[in-house]
Amino acid sequence: MNECELIDDLIRYLRGEVVDFSGYEVDLSGLTEFERSVLCETRKIRYGSVVTYSELATKIGKQNAARAVGNALKKNPLPIVIPCHRVVSKGGIGGYAFGVEAKRRLLKLEDQNIYNAAETF
Repeated sequence: MNECELIDDLIRYLRGEVVDFSGYEVDLSGLTEFERSVLCETRKIRYGSVVTYSELATKIGKQNAARAVGNALKKNPLPIVIPCHRVVSKGGIGGYAFGVEAKRRLLKLEDQNIYNAAETF
């Protein structure tokens, strides 16, 4: 897939369409093995779902690395394509490179889309 397709898909996503970004390759070569594992696992989080930083740490076999997971997510080169907004803290929303309000809006957008899709069946 090319850059123009990615831009079109991002626009569709932000307009409220459910878009599958799994076909896009993301260059993670400048990151550590740990950071790559965090981001690769983050790509598996389904649309409309959330996991906590500690759950994500456990999924990659690093049970006590919730803070390190958060730091790795800060290095995400392509937010939305790698949906780091779907990773939240145990006690709340957690941080986001584009601000907590942007994270809230993305999570709300996905939640509304799932709700609207369910109504059509």
